[in-house]
Amino acid sequence: MAANIPHPMVPRPHRVRRRWRESHDTVTIALEALDGDDVDYQPGQFNMLYRFGIGEIPVSISGHHRPGRPVLHTIRAVGAVSTALCQARTGEVVGVRGPFGTGWGVDEAEGADLVLVAGGIGLAPLRSALHHALARRRRFGQVVVLVGARSPEEVVFRRELARLDGRDDVVAEITVDRAGPGWRQHVGVVTQLVPGAPFDPASALALVCGPEVMMRFAAAALLGRGMSPDRIRVSLERNIQCAIGWCGHCQLGPEFVCKDGPVRSWAQAAALLVVKER
Repeated sequence: MAANIPHPMVPRPHRVRRRWRESHDTVTIALEALDGDDVDYQPGQFNMLYRFGIGEIPVSISGHHRPGRPVLHTIRAVGAVSTALCQARTGEVVGVRGPFGTGWGVDEAEGADLVLVAGGIGLAPLRSALHHALARRRRFGQVVVLVGARSPEEVVFRRELARLDGRDDVVAEITVDRAGPGWRQHVGVVTQLVPGAPFDPASALALVCGPEVMMRFAAAALLGRGMSPDRIRVSLERNIQCAIGWCGHCQLGPEFVCKDGPVRSWAQAAALLVVKER
């Protein structure tokens, strides 16, 4: 049986089943394994996506996995590999290694409130956690989704957020740094939504993902509400290149972000983030 387990450094070929645009520079691709074998994963884990002849990058899984369904990855075009992945057409083949990393531990919020705080593309790693909770909605208290983006045009998963806003069992709020004509929601940074969000800080579990500076301020706002640092989780995504702790590029203090993380409690992450991101 062990002989059938793929080597962690060998990419498995996956076909692009579908692709659609989330914003002017962000695309979601649905990948299906050519060998037909499903790989289970936890919300919060990531895969290494390989564009043959160009390179590979870590990309969080952005869709809730169901057997027989393609796995979703949401990618912002910021470099050569991410741009090439965003340009992959339906039917083309990319390589996938993984899943790697640690999960959000969403089930630890059962019986309590669940708060998701996302900055920009940080909503993508949180999306599978949200889907996991919504599929088990009765097990949780309040489900609160707070999203920040630079402009209305850069809000990802806009249709899905609009559907959430229409539900009476989910609180979904969006804020942007710069509002345009017709924008009727919040203006400002996402951390400004935390003080008024309807959740019980004594027992809630908060999941935070976005730029490091945003996560620092979000954690401070949650702590200001009275949350324990052990109940605040962030996702560190620095310099992941091999995903299995061999190359050392992601080392942060005594730990490796790829294999020891990336999801950490704020109690753990605060000490690591003393080392500023370059």
